[in-house]
Amino acid sequence: MPARDFFHSVMRIGPVQIGTHRDRNGQTKHAAVCSADGCGWSADYTSQTAAQLAARTHRCNVR
Repeated sequence: MPARDFFHSVMRIGPVQIGTHRDRNGQTKHAAVCSADGCGWSADYTSQTAAQLAARTHRCNVR
């Protein structure tokens, strides 16, 4: 049975959405995901500050 992700504390910075969740080991992680069509960028961070910095500096290379 796959683990279910429940995101809370969701925020948006430009096209990037940041959500807080617990990983499979029970640790709190912060996922940053670009919602632009065709971009596909996403990353997990251990702190919300790092996820916010990544969201602010993310540039899509979609053409």
